[in-house]
Amino acid sequence: MILWMIPWMIPWMIPWMILWKIPWMMKILSKNLHKILREIANKQRVTISFGQPRSIARQCTMNCVNFSRSRKVRLTMTDDKQKSSIPKHQQRVVFCDFDGTITVEETFVAMLKHFAPELSSQLMPEIYARRLSLRSGVRQLLESIPSECYGEIVEFSRGRLMRPGLLELLDFLDDKKVDFAIVSGGLRIMVETVMGDLVHRASVIYAVDVDASGPRLQVNSELEGDEELVAKVRVMAQHPAEEQVAIGDSLTDFNMALQASSVFARDRLAEYLDEQQKPYTKWDNFFDILESLSQKWN
Repeated sequence: MILWMIPWMIPWMIPWMILWKIPWMMKILSKNLHKILREIANKQRVTISFGQPRSIARQCTMNCVNFSRSRKVRLTMTDDKQKSSIPKHQQRVVFCDFDGTITVEETFVAMLKHFAPELSSQLMPEIYARRLSLRSGVRQLLESIPSECYGEIVEFSRGRLMRPGLLELLDFLDDKKVDFAIVSGGLRIMVETVMGDLVHRASVIYAVDVDASGPRLQVNSELEGDEELVAKVRVMAQHPAEEQVAIGDSLTDFNMALQASSVFARDRLAEYLDEQQKPYTKWDNFFDILESLSQKWN
């Protein structure tokens, strides 16, 4: 009798078994989702909380919605155009140039001289003398380079030395919860190649992108200004703070330095600021900046 009933009972038992498992499955899903959201929140320096759910499924959905409303986060690969992860307003933000500032040598300038030697010899003196805008001069130089050289540009960037003390400065800024934004008038791919594993330590990177699908490189910059391919003052305006710190070395950092609350300048930038009588702190490596900020902020 019992054996005869089993085939008849199985179709009715299976749905009830599935329904019995759903709360258990949703509990695991909720726990894992909470963990993932907390990990993202920690990286983005925001706080999220999980209240007592009316139902597990509904609470999971509401947590996702509330998190997305509190902070728009876009997860991208490093070669995507980045959107800033810096909060809209905070106490301090550090804006740092890349070429000749993070790097020991002028990597971007050296690349232009290597791949566009004749045009570089004509235009660069005009740029440094401020008779030709960075926007016009750098665009002409980049768009004179054949697209087939793109891979060589990446290789040209490898192994470039960075100034001592950068890692220690980044650790200090993390401890103080101060964001570090790289703002470069050079190529994004060069910044990312040189930075290597440290690229994710920057809160955001602003730089020039290029399209290599045509016969020659084509410049693409979302923050192009009247005088610059990357308008650094516009970048700063997107991240208001009580104190904006600028770190730079050359003409590309001049407008940013004039706008900043405090400036660390070296090389040509120091000369330009002397002409404008803009106060600044001289520096040679990032240990100098670390020591100065540590004394000031502590």
